[in-house]
Amino acid sequence: MSRQQERARRTRAAIVESAAIEFARRGYGAASVNAILEHSGATKGAMYFHFDSKEALARAVLAEGLERYRVIADRWLDAPGLDPFERLYGLVGDLADALHGDVIIQAEFKLVTEPEFDAEAKLRGSSVWGKAGHRLAVEAQEAGLFRAGVDLERFLGVLSACLAGQRYFHDLTAEDVDVRARFAECLDVCLEATAAPQWLERRRGAPELRLEGEQPA
Repeated sequence: MSRQQERARRTRAAIVESAAIEFARRGYGAASVNAILEHSGATKGAMYFHFDSKEALARAVLAEGLERYRVIADRWLDAPGLDPFERLYGLVGDLADALHGDVIIQAEFKLVTEPEFDAEAKLRGSSVWGKAGHRLAVEAQEAGLFRAGVDLERFLGVLSACLAGQRYFHDLTAEDVDVRARFAECLDVCLEATAAPQWLERRRGAPELRLEGEQPA
């Protein structure tokens, strides 16, 4: 990559990051292009070289958010040495960290509730981690980790609603809470009602799951 291409890549990334901060804070309608430019350090010409409108910039943020969700999902779908429920805990924990600390994910979470992006709502990050959660739940059922007769769709629906509720509650109250712990509690409650007793017994007292090399948030 030439020096000019690298400079253009960095400028684009800075604009997307600045836009995400603005969208996460103000929402799409109230977001200011001038504020985005000011915080990114880019010129208006540079912005319009990469994006022909505020809407195009928002769609770039959405696309980047979707890619970051995919990275999280892929990290845990095939994590070695862990059973499907343990990988589900890891997935949920990393989602919490991203929603709490990754401004791109925060902006994606907000933008997909805007009427301008109804079409993207079907492709949002929740569809990525939702599919990953479904795969892990199917693997858990096949491995005998659920109690007999558990309805996987109902399990996943309740878990998803609980996670979304915790995230929206955090936004509404602006409380400084441990989102990762709250998300883990959601999964705890769902599994206490549905997991096989033998798995629950093994789970008691187990340490929080992180992949090798990860540091606590």
